[in-house]
Amino acid sequence: MTRFKMQAAGLFVAALLALPAAAQRAPEPIPIALIEGLSGPFANAGEAVHRNLLFAVERVNRRGGVKLPGGARPLELQRYDGKGASEESLAMLRAALDRHVAFIAQGNSSAVAAAIVEALNKHNERTPDARALLLNYSAVDPVLTNEKCSFWHFRFDAHADMRLAALVEVLRADAAVKKVYLIGQDYSFGQHVRREARERIAAARPDIEIVGDELHPIGRVKDFLPYAMKVKASGAQAVLTGNWGNDLTLLIKALREVGVEARIYSFYGNALGAPAAIGEAGVGRVLAVAEWHPNVDTPASRDFHAAFRARFPKPEEDYQHARMQVMVEMLAAAIERAGSTEAGAVARALEGLRYDGRTLGGLHSGSMRAADHQFIQPLVVSVMDKLGAPGVRVDNEGSGYGFRTLRAFDAKATEQAHRCSMERP
Repeated sequence: MTRFKMQAAGLFVAALLALPAAAQRAPEPIPIALIEGLSGPFANAGEAVHRNLLFAVERVNRRGGVKLPGGARPLELQRYDGKGASEESLAMLRAALDRHVAFIAQGNSSAVAAAIVEALNKHNERTPDARALLLNYSAVDPVLTNEKCSFWHFRFDAHADMRLAALVEVLRADAAVKKVYLIGQDYSFGQHVRREARERIAAARPDIEIVGDELHPIGRVKDFLPYAMKVKASGAQAVLTGNWGNDLTLLIKALREVGVEARIYSFYGNALGAPAAIGEAGVGRVLAVAEWHPNVDTPASRDFHAAFRARFPKPEEDYQHARMQVMVEMLAAAIERAGSTEAGAVARALEGLRYDGRTLGGLHSGSMRAADHQFIQPLVVSVMDKLGAPGVRVDNEGSGYGFRTLRAFDAKATEQAHRCSMERP
């Protein structure tokens, strides 16, 4: 090496050493793999999830990331299109695991969630040095925290029986309802809601007659008019459905077109196009149940809604979930509590972890039950009304219609017994 080249190399090394440590090597991000239907009939639901999780990840990173013994590290949200199908989602899971991702986020299908849980159980047993967790924000089939519970699965949404119990409690007081029509999607979640609704309605209101009870193919029905005509012919004063995504929007449009005036007791009737599809016909008649909605009138709620809308200003982007924010906050807290990103250590840190809402300004709270990994949290049943009506400060998706609180249930009231017998590593 010439003297000139040696001097140049020395100057380069000296300059490199003079750089701040962060410039020499940026902290390695902690990846979260979102495996969701980001194309196909439920792409709008998948993109809504991505916005919510991105908003949560950005918030954690703005305050410096996740604090670990070796220094703070940012979170990184990765997108994997599972297309809403189990096989495609399992292929995406394999891709994420090949990249050594320890935290998998999924929720918009209980069937997909069940497949991922089973795959993770096997993977984590075979590969103990590269284990991973499933963080479930929406797959609400109760079996996932009962008979098929897993140490590697944590659910942050209220499961179907918890949501249904809240809806039926409101139905109990609706004296005008004597006939109910049940309709849902033909897969594990829809089938469970159908069975459980029958039992709970019979126990709460034995005077109510179930005048319709059917399932339809998930994501494949383009014209719900034949179903709507059946509902109208039945004389039902209430329709109860767990439908979500376009299956809910198209069903509600069809009910409106044929002039069905029944109250709609829904799990998800407050967004993804449903309010605009319903219009004036839904005022006082369409109910939804969730852990939170934008017209919960607290300073923290108003601030969160305003911040989210500033980040995602398009009307069709207006779908926020408190539970998804809590999920990311609790993951960050569990990693810090464990002092590690290893899935087993983080799982143990999540068990029994309580969230007090502090990092969300007091927006939400709850606790992760250690026995079955079910998050226990408050629920709110709301009803559709015009923007500007009492209790409707903001609307949904620019539709001119929003939801006001009809009944609020604290976490203790929503908690239910479990049938989980968990095997721990």
